[in-house]
Amino acid sequence: MAWSRLLAWWRLCLGLLSVLVCLAPCVNLQPAENINYNLVHSWADKLGMELFHLGDFITRRKEVQESFKDAKVVSRNGASIVDSMAKEIEMMMDLKVSAVRRIMDTAENTALSHQNDMADKMFSYYSAKEMLEPGDPVPPIPTPAPDMDKDIGEPLIYVQPKVVVLEPRPEFHNTPVNFSVSSVHVPVNVFDRAPDVIKAIQWSENLDQIFRDNYKNDPTLSWQFFGSSTGFMRQFPASKWRKDVPVDLYDCRLRSWYMEAATSPKDIVILMDGSGSMLGQRLDIAKHVVKTILDTLGTNDFVNIFTFDKEVSPVVPCFEDTLIQANLGNIRELKEGIDLFRPKSIANYTAALTKAFELLEETKLSSRGAQCNQAIMIIGDGAPENNREVFELHNWRDPPYKPVRVFTYLIGKEVANWDDIRWMACENQGYYVHLSETAEVREMVLNYIPVMARPLVLGRHDHPVIWSQVYADIEDTKLSDHLWDINQCEHQKADVLEYWQVQGRMLEPSEMHRRKYRRMKETWNQPVDSNVYQFMTTVSMPIYDRRENATRIANILGVAGTDVPINEIKKLLSPFALGVNGYAFIVTNNGYVLFHPDFRPIFQGYILKPAYNSVDMIEVELLDDDRPARDFNPVLMTIRDSIINQSTGSKWMLVKNHFDEMKRVARIKRQYYWTAIKKTPFTLVISYPEQYGVSHMDIRADQEIHRISIKGTNLRSVFSGKRWKIHPDWLFCKHSNRTFKTPEIELLYFLERMSEPGWRWPGSRSAMPPEHAAAMFSNNSSTGRYPSINEKESYYCDRQLMQALVFDARVTGWFSNNTSFNSKDDKGNEFKQRFGVTVAFLATHSGLTRWHEFHSNAAEESGVGETFSQNNTRAIDEIWYKRAVDQHFVREESFVYSVPFDAGESNSEILVTASHAVFHNEGGKTAPAAVVGFQFQHSALYKLFHNITGNACAVDDKDCYILDNNGYVIISTRVHETGRFFGEVNGAIMKRLLEENVYTQVTVYDYQAVCFESKNDNNASSMLLSPLFHLLRVGKWLLHTALWYIVQLLQWAPGVSSHYADMYGDSNDTEPPPPEPHPEHHARNGNGHGKKDDDLWLRYLTLHRTRLKPCDMKRELYTLFNEKDNVVYNMTAHACERPFVVLPIPFSNLILLVIDQLCPRDGSVVLTVNPQPIDYHLSVNDSLACYKQAREFNRMRPHSCISRHANESGIKLCGKACSVYANLGLLLLCHILSRWL
Repeated sequence: MAWSRLLAWWRLCLGLLSVLVCLAPCVNLQPAENINYNLVHSWADKLGMELFHLGDFITRRKEVQESFKDAKVVSRNGASIVDSMAKEIEMMMDLKVSAVRRIMDTAENTALSHQNDMADKMFSYYSAKEMLEPGDPVPPIPTPAPDMDKDIGEPLIYVQPKVVVLEPRPEFHNTPVNFSVSSVHVPVNVFDRAPDVIKAIQWSENLDQIFRDNYKNDPTLSWQFFGSSTGFMRQFPASKWRKDVPVDLYDCRLRSWYMEAATSPKDIVILMDGSGSMLGQRLDIAKHVVKTILDTLGTNDFVNIFTFDKEVSPVVPCFEDTLIQANLGNIRELKEGIDLFRPKSIANYTAALTKAFELLEETKLSSRGAQCNQAIMIIGDGAPENNREVFELHNWRDPPYKPVRVFTYLIGKEVANWDDIRWMACENQGYYVHLSETAEVREMVLNYIPVMARPLVLGRHDHPVIWSQVYADIEDTKLSDHLWDINQCEHQKADVLEYWQVQGRMLEPSEMHRRKYRRMKETWNQPVDSNVYQFMTTVSMPIYDRRENATRIANILGVAGTDVPINEIKKLLSPFALGVNGYAFIVTNNGYVLFHPDFRPIFQGYILKPAYNSVDMIEVELLDDDRPARDFNPVLMTIRDSIINQSTGSKWMLVKNHFDEMKRVARIKRQYYWTAIKKTPFTLVISYPEQYGVSHMDIRADQEIHRISIKGTNLRSVFSGKRWKIHPDWLFCKHSNRTFKTPEIELLYFLERMSEPGWRWPGSRSAMPPEHAAAMFSNNSSTGRYPSINEKESYYCDRQLMQALVFDARVTGWFSNNTSFNSKDDKGNEFKQRFGVTVAFLATHSGLTRWHEFHSNAAEESGVGETFSQNNTRAIDEIWYKRAVDQHFVREESFVYSVPFDAGESNSEILVTASHAVFHNEGGKTAPAAVVGFQFQHSALYKLFHNITGNACAVDDKDCYILDNNGYVIISTRVHETGRFFGEVNGAIMKRLLEENVYTQVTVYDYQAVCFESKNDNNASSMLLSPLFHLLRVGKWLLHTALWYIVQLLQWAPGVSSHYADMYGDSNDTEPPPPEPHPEHHARNGNGHGKKDDDLWLRYLTLHRTRLKPCDMKRELYTLFNEKDNVVYNMTAHACERPFVVLPIPFSNLILLVIDQLCPRDGSVVLTVNPQPIDYHLSVNDSLACYKQAREFNRMRPHSCISRHANESGIKLCGKACSVYANLGLLLLCHILSRWL
């Protein structure tokens, strides 16, 4: 019996073994058959239906759609809209020009009436840097006699600072200001007690009255100012100068608004002496002179720099034989080129002058460049001859007119040949300067401005109106390099602290990759909207000296101007009129954008890009034509030419619109309309999607505000409760001389006024210039007095927007007031518990946002609705709104689901946002009316997915993902992958999805990118240029060695390291505590092999300094291939040839992907959405600036050009001759030596 039982067990085991043997090949060769297509299909269907029913119930989307049944749908007239907007902007800009013209007139008359006043060196004024507020400590008066000022030969003057009361004002970005007086900023290189400076400060104080009158007439005015040719700037209202910068670099004479108003556009050739005598301090001064000249140029100027010894060479080789536009990118390229220059041999002035004249002549004949003023700037330490024959040949052919001015800068203290170089300037309507110290460079270089301004001053009556390119208020682009240097030092400090915490782990590849990726992500942070800088354009006019004896000098007193913040212009554009995904932008005469929704001037959140304000319109309007980078479509180029020529036109184009941090893309057909803003160099362009932008919602006549008000409806009652907000950046109604804490409070104020008898809608959102109003109202006033803007219209409203807003508020008031969801027996309670729904929201096309919070218990949880309302108030400008409207045309009934990027790396609860577009149809037309949505916990979605799939996705042989329409992970079995791009998670499968047309790859070019170029000069020839090079290497070795010992001290001395961390560590540091030393680390240090790792770490710790460089990058983005009945969704898995099943999830923008993990995975394939540099295959000496210069775009020259005047030949002032100063001590020493030697 026992034997039979044993035999039976033996047969059973053999049978099981044979079954396993037979099944084993099937498992190994056909593992993908374990993915049941029908089962996966059922998962997708069930998940889609669950989510749809949730969204349908929570958002009450059908009720919302029913609410808009009384609205009508009308066609959008793009030509009419752009014309109306342009007129609004034109009227606003006329208002600013009017204010500046009054400042200019007052300044010229005031200077004339005070011409005989004596300069009072004890005059007290409101210094922007020194004035005090009540309660500020008064600086002590110096008791000892101050040091003698060696330059002026008398004691320095001390005047106690004046006291002023300052109050923060929101219209000035909460800067504390005083509207009674103006304040004065004096640059660090200007002595405010010098006679000409203090005298100008004295008489210009009389401008305060016109400043106040201007502000009274137009309360929307921003900063008003007078920039004096002596260097100071008087600014109204008075405010303190910011002190959070390391050094005050501001000089109004170097700002574009001053330079372009003081001189007409100019072509300049800079010649720099390359002789062997230009070494040491002379070379430093010469380079400083060149850079200062470059700082005085703007986008309407053209320039090039040549160095000359035996040969004449451009400092940037690819710029040879041409003048380049003086934009920030090109200027930066020239400065870098001049930094690399080293003097060589004897200077050939004749060849250099001939080259300069020929280049200027060729530029003029070919109609390139500025086609106005022309000048040659010569920087050297003396000329061997005056080269008269060169000037006779090129510049004296049409006496007395000399087309090219010559400015000469003599470098060095002891110079002999000064007369010839001075003669060149004096005989060619230029100016001569002798420089011996770096400190005097800026002031001396700026002497060329009044000379270039002489034709303007002599004309007297022609005051050109200048509009500047966009710029960042008082910021200097040099500060960007400083901030970047600080950033690199902070990274090095962080590396030291991190090494102290993780020690050897820091050198692990994963840790190194993590650190590198984290820092690169910081540089990719390019916010479109930022409060770090106030971007603006400025309108300015030159101010002339009208004194009788001034004709002989033709002196320019300065420039008057006022700022126009870009945000104020945007408010006049009425985004409501353009609808969702519509936008407007302004293009300058140079083709650059003044503003644009894709204008990204800063990176890393706070650093200005090196060429931030020279972004061409064709670099932000990306056509969907699959052309290579910078191979711009001829159609787009033709449109650009029409725009910069200020024509009126329209066109539709297929474009690629990226959004959401440049990580998503949409391919759409857009309509464009453009027209000129008259009397400015600007052209306005509007654009909206053709698919859903050609129609828009409108109200019927019986729904207008005044009619429903007559019926007894309280307008404020439709905005009851606190669960609503309006778009913070839109102009609904604005009071000119009152400020409100929030836009909502201001809206309620105007609704109250609309209910009162006598309410009327303003005729325009911009007020009328006072001189225009004077002409209009003079017939109605015997005294000639006209109503001021404050008396006539103290507010302005967008009537169409307000009508739409009140209508939307009336028909959606039930949304946030409905309390049925709080019922315990309601179906909503089940949804709340199952899905962790936190908030439901509604946003309308008129900028209204409503929401309704859901709470897990009877007691309200604070912060739920507040968090949503703080971050989601921009209605049609929110990403979830735009994506929902686009998705409507993919699957009409669907919701769009999203999670934050890299959400899995966060320790906080992840929220999923779902949104759905509500469209209104009438008469065959359709238009987006609103978007509804909700937010719920990601953990609840994961739990739902797990319940539907069971344990099928939890085992090792399958991987399950839910991806959105752009390829980002919504659900993964590994939560840390949530929010990541799937191509970085599993590149091989993502590549297959591309090949099978599940996704489409879309290349997006970023022409505003920033790269980082090493500052180290690895050119071997540079080592031979200075004998100090090897000493520097020794110093660097000593520094590295000292740093290595410091690190060892931090590592082995816990007391020291903890003190270091306390002193320099981040108080909010969330890193884990320092780990115990790894056993291998002790072993390596014990046997002497740890030094190699220490050296490796030291290389990473060493600061490898880089400099900012404008560059082009591209991103490969992805979007679902939205073909109906895509056959790929009917394909089953087939072994390892197709180890996955992919299916769309109904009623959503999601797909379900199930992968067989038993198939081998190619980990080398990685697809990324991160930016990658574009290789243009440039030569070694070329750069992106060279590549762009070779593909130069057309531009429109400014209308104003005043470059000559018949009386200028009578002006003989051209700079002072050299003076010989005898150093008595040196003479005595020479005498003694001569006696003894």
